[in-house]
Amino acid sequence: MTKYSPPFTLTSKMLDLTTSFSESLGIWTGSGGAQLTPMLRRGNRIKTIQASLEIEQNTLTVEQVTAVIEGKMVLGAPREIQEVKNAFAVYEQMNRLKSTNEKDLLKAHKLLMAALVDDAGYYRKGSVGVFQQEKLIHMAPPANQLPRLMRELFAWLSKTDLHPLLVSFLFHYEFEYIHPFSDGNGRMGRLWQTLILSKWRTELAWLPVETIVRDRQQEYYAALTNADKQAEATLFVEFMLEALLDALKQALKNNEGVNDGASEGVNVKLDDFDRRILALCQEQPYITQDELTTQIGKSLSTIQRRIRKLKQHHLRRKGSDKTGCWEVVGQ
Repeated sequence: MTKYSPPFTLTSKMLDLTTSFSESLGIWTGSGGAQLTPMLRRGNRIKTIQASLEIEQNTLTVEQVTAVIEGKMVLGAPREIQEVKNAFAVYEQMNRLKSTNEKDLLKAHKLLMAALVDDAGYYRKGSVGVFQQEKLIHMAPPANQLPRLMRELFAWLSKTDLHPLLVSFLFHYEFEYIHPFSDGNGRMGRLWQTLILSKWRTELAWLPVETIVRDRQQEYYAALTNADKQAEATLFVEFMLEALLDALKQALKNNEGVNDGASEGVNVKLDDFDRRILALCQEQPYITQDELTTQIGKSLSTIQRRIRKLKQHHLRRKGSDKTGCWEVVGQ
């Protein structure tokens, strides 16, 4: 019987990105940037939770997520508030979870999806597909194959001698391909990726790569889809290596574990670029991010990153992403 191993091609791009990441990680650690204070750790964890949930259409802001975690009253959908409470609970248990233990995966899912689905902590019993604008883009394996597929995946995880970076992304891809749960697969895949990385280097538990993934959400899904088409994880691994490296570069730039001041309640400084966005949002409350891109002349990912920053203290979204409007709350 041939031992299972996730199909992928080790490319020169992967090797270059892995080398660059390892070098940057050494600089981050050596500079003391990775030695976060408890407050910064908490702030980064909140960013991770908010970004991972926003990828799954949760509309709560960083400030609202912070308030929920602090036990304060928040105006929001009950399900979204429950998602925050559950995510915080499972991330707080991360250091007690063993990445190679399948039972721990089920325990984590039970925490993550408590009061959200009836089968929290259990693999799905029916079929499931991944849709994009009502179009089926991935049909997951049949439910009766899940025990074998997950057993093989964890057996590989326990024995592989690949670099931990590659291992974390390969597991993430294979997990999303299998889609073992009725709901919560995206959140669990990103959680387990972080768990694998944190077992290699503890400081990576606090690096919010999810914020980069959120800002490049369409690229994230495209990488998953294109990897499916090629029947191997290569493109997805390359994308995630780039995202993780960018998250680390941002940490190095700030030199405080990607602290932008929000975790300590300090207003971030505004530059001309920020003020231009705020002015346009005030003049045109219904302006879209694509329209901001056109008027300002910056890339969509750059606009999205700045909006994330401004939402901490200066900009608020009223209503849904599609029909809502912007409200400038302070300059």
